[in-house]
This record gives sequence, structure tokens and C-alpha cells, in this order.
Amino acid sequence: GMLGVMENHENFMTLDFKHSGDLIYLVGQSKNDIASSEYLYSCRGEKNTPAPAFDLDEEYTIQQTIKGLITSKLIASAHDVSDGGLFITLAESAMPRGLGFSVDTDEKLRKDAFLFGESQSRVVVSVKPEKQIEFITFLQKSGVPFVNLGKVKGDAFVIDGEIIINSTEAKALYDNSLGAVIEG
Repeated sequence: GMLGVMENHENFMTLDFKHSGDLIYLVGQSKNDIASSEYLYSCRGEKNTPAPAFDLDEEYTIQQTIKGLITSKLIASAHDVSDGGLFITLAESAMPRGLGFSVDTDEKLRKDAFLFGESQSRVVVSVKPEKQIEFITFLQKSGVPFVNLGKVKGDAFVIDGEIIINSTEAKALYDNSLGAVIEG
């Protein structure tokens, strides 16, 4: 049954960042696309935008690559980017241990698309500095696009050098808004 999934307990991977100083990478391709994201819905009140780009082959390749990174012990955490986009994924990775991050957005993409777009087949991973070269080599061989976003750092969420919020405040907000949603 269920246990088959976890045949090797050592390969179990959690989504939380582990240590300040670890490197944060985005594996998979960001698209200049905020179609159908939570952000558009809440900030702009737009409904019925097309679904985010999704390609099954791409998704499969990314998932296999992440599996390979896990079994090769090259990453410390992995978290799929989905609802709410990259910013929420980073926040969810940082909050469990009260950590923060410092990341830079991609100047080729609109900042809101980069932070809130929900294009599929992207995974945020953290990597110990001593594993960085092996990690990069592995990904170059796999042919999957990847980009270094920044670092796990301190306890504040920093984007392009600007402090957005600290981890404790974020967690309180996050827990409360989830509570509000559940109590509806």
C-alpha cells in the first residue's frame, strides 16, 4: 500500500528551508504569464483568464529531475510552485523554521509575473553551498532550465534588496488568512 511510495525513507524530502546560507534555485521555466493567477483575481478582479501554461512532457521531465536530485542527495528542500506563485512558495519554505530569504527577480520578466505567476512545472529547491557544483552539473546534464534566485538568509523576506516582511509576521498573517478561509 502507501508504504511502497516511501520505499527509501532516506529519500523523503520536505519543503522547508533548512539553514541560513543555503542557496535557493528555481528549477523549471518561469513564463511571462500571470494568466489565471490568484494575484490577478484578487488584485485586478479579473476572472476567466486562460489557464497557466502547462505541458505534460515538461512536467514529467521536471519531476524526474527533482527525483534524481533527491536520490543523489543534492538538495535540502523542494517545494512545487503552484497557487499564489513563487513568492508564496518561498514564504511557505521559509516560515516553518522562522527563516527568511533574499532573492532577486528576473529583469527579463515582469516583476508581478515573476513573483505571482502560476506557470506550472517549477520547483523551488534549496542547496547547501558545498553541493552547488554537483547540483549545477546534474541540472546541466538533465537539460532542465534553472536559475539561482538567491539565498536562505536571516528571518526577513527580501526581494531585490527590499525587506517585504519578516517570517514571524508573515506566519501570523498566513495562519490568520487561512483560518479566515476555513471558517469562511
